[in-house]
Order: sequence, then structure tokens, then C-alpha cells
Amino acid sequence: MTATTEDLDAPPGVTDPAAPGTSATSATSAAGAAPSAAAGVNTTLVLRILVLSTFVVILNETIMVNAIPRLMRDFAVPATSAQWLSTAFMLTMAVVIPATGWFLQRVRTRTAYALAMGLFLTGTALAAAAPTFAVLLGARVVQASGTAVMMPLLMTTMMTLVAPKDRGRVMGNVTLVMSVAPALGPAVSGLLLQLGSWRLIFAVVLPVAGVTGLLGMRALVDIGEPSSTRIDLPSVVLSGLGFGALVYGLSGLGEGSRASHAVPPAVVTAVGVASLAAFAVRQVRLQRGAGPLLDLRTLTFGPFTVALALMCTAFMAMMGAMILLPLYLQDVLHLSTLSTGLLLMPGGLAMGVLGPVVGRAYDRLGAPRLVVPGAVVMAATLALLTQVTPQTSPWLVLADHVVLMVSLAMIFTPVFTSGLSVLPPHLYAHGSAVLGSLQQVAAAAGTAVVVSVMAGRAATAAEAGAAPLVALSDGIRWGFGVGAVIAVATVGIAFAVRTPAVQDAPADSH
Repeated sequence: MTATTEDLDAPPGVTDPAAPGTSATSATSAAGAAPSAAAGVNTTLVLRILVLSTFVVILNETIMVNAIPRLMRDFAVPATSAQWLSTAFMLTMAVVIPATGWFLQRVRTRTAYALAMGLFLTGTALAAAAPTFAVLLGARVVQASGTAVMMPLLMTTMMTLVAPKDRGRVMGNVTLVMSVAPALGPAVSGLLLQLGSWRLIFAVVLPVAGVTGLLGMRALVDIGEPSSTRIDLPSVVLSGLGFGALVYGLSGLGEGSRASHAVPPAVVTAVGVASLAAFAVRQVRLQRGAGPLLDLRTLTFGPFTVALALMCTAFMAMMGAMILLPLYLQDVLHLSTLSTGLLLMPGGLAMGVLGPVVGRAYDRLGAPRLVVPGAVVMAATLALLTQVTPQTSPWLVLADHVVLMVSLAMIFTPVFTSGLSVLPPHLYAHGSAVLGSLQQVAAAAGTAVVVSVMAGRAATAAEAGAAPLVALSDGIRWGFGVGAVIAVATVGIAFAVRTPAVQDAPADSH
């Protein structure tokens, strides 16, 4: 996944601060500095470090998917408890990411990087040696806290250093970590589980992350100056409660009748929605005076809002497919975890290879010519998956999955680039935080919807007398059908995507 110098080098984005119309006081922070604030920075090196680091940490969001059965045996826990190793990761990120917009404006680049990698390394080491399931779950929370800081740090730094006319090319590499890493997680874990214990997953990641972190701390430089802003504690509480309850509730809905809950998931989801509504109202009020925790003025930029909606629906469809495919391959076609990992790996690799290619195509063609065909192909591939049966060849599933990943590559890079490019520099960190937070909500929602529909349809088929394998296959087809419907909605939104008109420098309306 290592990006080439050509792909990451963006000298046009580094301008002379002494040039006419600029001043030393115009530099704010990594979150809010315009490209002029990045003079003298080795853009290629900085972005290489952050891309590699973020790839390593985001890979762990889905790396536990194939380990669930083994963890159930080793720790003697039910499937609903074991699944929390993935759910808790998403939940933590959804709670932490909203505060990163404020955090990245307040601290230096190296400080934010050190905190992110330090938390991730601590969580990974703790997970590798976890003696109990509770310790392992806590380690996943610590891991996710570091990942939640790293994602917006990468996006914000890229938007600060790279000129708008080069962002498509560079964003092609950035989207590797935003979409390819979660897609490769199950494949990597499938391979490692074939070689040994589930602890091997963390034992392999730990030295890689450690070396990456050391190289990063040696080479990374501070970009811009931090600003002194106060944090609004009620906003922190409302944000954590809102995003946390929403992800938790949606994940609970996805479990359906398989688990008992002290509080019904629908009630938790409603609490999350109400808390987020109160959070939004408070942010609007804070925008008139003290700085908000998450600046919702990002949503007043139409292209950003369209990009946000498209990203959410596309990510819902992708995460739904990622949950259903391993279930189908292992429980219906009876493939091993190794075979499942190998079968899903080409699709993730195809998305990674095409990221830079799509980025350069965006610079030449703009967003609509890539996003619309990508959304149409995504809907078509998910529709084809509604036809799978216990007799379907795994090779057909492989081909369909590769095409699905290619279509997503055509969507994510243009969407991220066109959406963030319309924001003024002081909103880059907040825009990245909004995207990251809602990405986690979309992941939880997509998983909840497809799993609920799958479980409900499988139960209905079983009650009608269908054999267990046939009932499960029928339920999975219905789950893919839901994904296809979501993809059709993505196609509709794709027609509203526009390429930003300004391609020289973003206007700073700070």
C-alpha cells in the first residue's frame, strides 16, 4: 500500500510565506492553516508517515471479525459478547472523533501523533497479553482511542499541505487508509488465524506499529501553531452520549433476538438521536460566541453535505456486505477462515491499487464522471449478490467482490476530496471530524439493518420448514437486497455531486 513519491508529493501546495498577500500571523494550526503556512515542510515525507500510520491503526477496526469463533471458545463467551470486540472499537471512535476538531486546533502535530500512536501501541500490547475477555475488550477501547485521533489528523494535515488542484491525486492515497484498511482487516486476520492463536493478530501488528511510530516521531514536524481555545464540557457530554448511544443502539438492533438487553436497543437509539439533536442546538449557539466543539457550519456548504450523505450511504452498503460475505462463505459454502481471507483479499487490494489512479482521474475529470458510474456499478454488484445460493461458485463471489471494491474506489476518493475542498481552512479539522463520526454511525447502521433483515428472514424461512442451510442462505440474500436498496439511494445522491469550482487556493473566511 506504500504510496509513490509521485502520488504523495505535492509541491504546489507549499508556497512562500513571504509572497505578496501572506503574513506570518496567517498560520493558525495544522487544523486551520492554509497551504501558505506549510512553507519548508517536506510534504511527501509527512504524508507518507501519516498514511502508513493511519493504515496500520484503521486495519484493526475489522481485524477481529474472523477471530470471533475462536475467542468464544477460548474465553467461554457467547457470540453477542465476542462481537463487542468490533462494536466497542466503532463505539469508541464515534465518541472520541467529535472532540478531535477542537483537539487538533489546540495541540501541535507531533503531540497529536505521539498521543495517537502511544494509545494504539498501549492497547495493542495489552490485547496481545490479555488474560481475560474484559481486559481484551478494554484494550480494544484504548486502541480505538488512538485510531480516532489519527484519522482526522491525516485528513486535516493533507488539506493543509496540499493545494486544491493536487488534492485528488493525494487523496487517492489517503482513501487507502479510510476504506481499504477496513476491507483488508478480515483477510489479514484470516491468514494469521490459520498460522496460530488469535494473539498473533496483535503480536504481528505491535512491532509494525512500533517501528512506524518511531520513524514518525523522528521525521514528523509541527505544522502551524496551535490556538488556545476552550472546550465546552456540556458539548463533550452530549456528543459522547449521542454518538455512543446511537452506535450502541444500532448495534443492538443488529443483534435482534439473539441477545437480551437491560434497555431495549430502540430506546438507546432514541436517546442517541435526542442527545445529538441537543448537541447540534448547542453547537449552533456556541458558533455565535465561544468556539463550538464541532463546528456545524461545515454543513452550510452544499457540496460538503452532499459528499457526507453519499459517503454515509456508500459506507453503510460496504459494511453490510463485509458482514454478510464472511457469514455466507463460512456458514453456507463452508470455507475455512484462511480460504475466506484469501477470497476477500483481491478486492481490498484492487481498491488499494486503484486509489491513486482514481485520484489522478479526479484531477482530470472531476467528481461526477467517477462517482455516478461507481455508484451504479456498486448497486449492480450488490444486486447480483442477492442471487447467491449454497450452490454458487466461490469464484463468482470473488469476481463480484472485486468489482464491488473497484466501484467503491471510484466513489470514496472523489467524495472525500470534493467535499472537504469546499471548506475554508479553519474548518478542515471540523469537517474531518464530522466525516469520521458519521462514518462510524453509518457502519453501525449498515451492520444493524442487514443483520436484522437477514436474521428475521432466516427465522421466517426456518419456521416455514426450510432446512437450516437454506434458511440462512435465504436470509443472507435478503441482507444483500437491503444493501442493494441502500446503493440505489447512493446512485440518486451521486447525481448531486459537483467538483469544486475553485482549484487554486481555498478562501479562508476565518
